[in-house]
Amino acid sequence: VQLQASGGGLVQAGGSLRLSCTASPSGVGVKDMAWYRQAPGRQRELVASVTSAGVTEYDMSVKGRFSISLDNAKNTVYLQMNSLKLEDTGDYFCKAQLRRHRFAIYEPYWGQGTQVTVSS
Repeated sequence: VQLQASGGGLVQAGGSLRLSCTASPSGVGVKDMAWYRQAPGRQRELVASVTSAGVTEYDMSVKGRFSISLDNAKNTVYLQMNSLKLEDTGDYFCKAQLRRHRFAIYEPYWGQGTQVTVSS
């Protein structure tokens, strides 16, 4: 099982990006997906999370600008990032609780990072 993230890039301050992260294979069990970011020289921090029931939480620094959503049918979590600021620059990682089959336990998995660079 794995998580595949995409959607990073270079954007000017005030612009928007949408990140995607998909769990595979298609039959994997998924719950509680989240996005973290790690700025240069800093620790990885939680940006936003969403449960399978759709309950969302956001870090105060992104509240009102970012939106996390989950497509259960596609096993995909999205992070819509609007009004981007210089301090949003960093590597963004998705994390999810996955299980290989219905009789397995859920375990935490990380996707590879996708880089977001916000320029002035």
